[in-house]
Amino acid sequence: MAFTSQDIAVIEQALQIAIRSQGEESEARKFHEVLDKLKTNAAAAMVSPPLQTTASQDGLRYDYDDSSDSL
Repeated sequence: MAFTSQDIAVIEQALQIAIRSQGEESEARKFHEVLDKLKTNAAAAMVSPPLQTTASQDGLRYDYDDSSDSL
């Protein structure tokens, strides 16, 4: 799944809100760790979607009839 820069910004904002709303430091630390990872890897998270196979790209399926070979 590819993320846009807007997706990354929304996730970052949600993590910051979660950090501020936590009463316990140990719980907030978990969100800090994820936020740090997000900031470090944001460029990698926004890569284009993975390549698909040719069959799923063109919507065609190629089946070859081998029945003439068995005569």
